[in-house]
Amino acid sequence: MRLLTFSTLYPNAAQPNHGVFVENRLRHLVASGAAGSTVLAPVPYFPFAAAARLGGARMQGWARYAGIPAREERHGLAVHHPRFAALPGIGMLTGPATLYASARRALARLLAEGHRFDAIDAHYVYPDGVAAVWLGHEFGLPVVITARGSDISQLPNHAVPRRLIQHAIRRADALISVSVGLKDGLVALGAPAGKVTVLRNGVDLQAFRPTGDRLETRAAFGIGCGPLLLSVGHLIPRKGHDLILRALPLLPGHALMILGEGPERAALQALAEKLGVADRVHLLGARPHAELPRFYSAADALVLASSREGWANVLLESMACGTPVVASPAWGSREAVRSPAAGLVLEETTPEAIAAGLRRLLTARPDRDATRRYAEGFGWEDTTQGQLSVFREVLA
Repeated sequence: MRLLTFSTLYPNAAQPNHGVFVENRLRHLVASGAAGSTVLAPVPYFPFAAAARLGGARMQGWARYAGIPAREERHGLAVHHPRFAALPGIGMLTGPATLYASARRALARLLAEGHRFDAIDAHYVYPDGVAAVWLGHEFGLPVVITARGSDISQLPNHAVPRRLIQHAIRRADALISVSVGLKDGLVALGAPAGKVTVLRNGVDLQAFRPTGDRLETRAAFGIGCGPLLLSVGHLIPRKGHDLILRALPLLPGHALMILGEGPERAALQALAEKLGVADRVHLLGARPHAELPRFYSAADALVLASSREGWANVLLESMACGTPVVASPAWGSREAVRSPAAGLVLEETTPEAIAAGLRRLLTARPDRDATRRYAEGFGWEDTTQGQLSVFREVLA
């Protein structure tokens, strides 16, 4: 089957970790030999790559878009990046229309060049899924939308996005959610339960595995042999990095590595200094996806303090490297962490609860081999077969 994968959540040359979970799922689907795909991954228009020199994290973030190529190849897949207008301040309202206009021109050009597609494989319900159902209607293609998190947990709290999300849910030929909790959210918005298939994200068990350089990694960043905690994710409020920092005074001798970049970096650094734990906190910035196993392997526990997640890929990645987790009760956490070998899920996400959970986990820390064996039950094979079943049913 020939798919057009459509999403603004897709890696590119300037943002190699952006939406990598969409790319990973697609790579395994294509590797099955039963499907091929061309990727349409629109990016916001910005005219001046040189604006990054003007300073300011926000300006640098926008300037990065200017450096993204119009077309690139990633892992053997052709990826097209048409530009769409993301208007500051009102982009939440105008996003579906500007995204559709840009994608419509790009899809028409691909068809004129001789490309043919059987279905649209869209990711993220708003604005991507909304634009996708409009494309499907115009070009006569069935549409499957995967819901991934805040598109169902947060955006429907706004009136206009809610109406358009419900429109996309009605018009899509099938829906996929990455967790049961996310399916419940789709049903609450009006999706028939039978229209939603739960297909959790998997983990690449070859790429994520224990490494033998735990001590070397710690030494490289001046970290001793005491308990080492790890938090991975964008430096934004909903990831809860600040809650982990606030737990550190309750955990003497514990060090914390934070991998990620974002607007909260300065605030997190200031908070660590205020709490008197700055000497135990290592803000290491964003790291290439291929480097993550060395950090997971070096840690004694991964901490996920997010307030919202569809399915937190970092949980499986950490466990595949033999490192257990302490996770917030966000959607997907209890589905990923179902054994003492995996770690534990908190009842609430407060600094006190995080500290208590870590003490409980590390007092009777599971064997690293047992944690790895648990993660081996989360390969991509079942998810790939589930996708094929959904698309085959839609095409039939």
